[in-house]
Amino acid sequence: MSSSVRLANPSLLPGRPGPDAGFAAPYEMLAACHDKVQRMLDLLERLQAHLREQGPDSQAAQAARDVMRYFDLAAPLHHEDEERHVFPLLLHSGNPAWVALAGRLQQEHRDMAPAWAALRQQLERVAAGQGQSLQAEGFASLYRAHLRAEDELAYPAALRLGNAVLSAEMGRDMMQRRGWPGV
Repeated sequence: MSSSVRLANPSLLPGRPGPDAGFAAPYEMLAACHDKVQRMLDLLERLQAHLREQGPDSQAAQAARDVMRYFDLAAPLHHEDEERHVFPLLLHSGNPAWVALAGRLQQEHRDMAPAWAALRQQLERVAAGQGQSLQAEGFASLYRAHLRAEDELAYPAALRLGNAVLSAEMGRDMMQRRGWPGV
């Protein structure tokens, strides 16, 4: 069990960003983050199986640390990107379906916080070599449905509503909040 197990190359999947997705293409960057979230959710599933079969060993501890690092650091920045740049476009679109979608996605962000806190406590025990199991299904299920709605509905709608200037501003903001040089 290793968190470095290679999954399918997301750049080879149709419609997914390649390895060059960056701040100049912020929606591709958001989609690349979704690919990373999917890999972390897959790692959680493998970790659950590993704990059942092998128990809380050093590989399980490392996988737990990897998942915590991602969802503690990268995921909050990603959610803020959406809250600042994607959802406002939908909320101000005048389209009732997009307004409702943005409201639902914002609520899901709020729902993820306590779900993550509960799962994180379990992962801390695994990282300390003490956790025998994980109850990650609810968190993973919520997150996967959320990603699908963003990928299939929210991002395409926001792209149609936005323009090159807004995308450039979005990319600059994303860089700045991450402390990247050149901003």
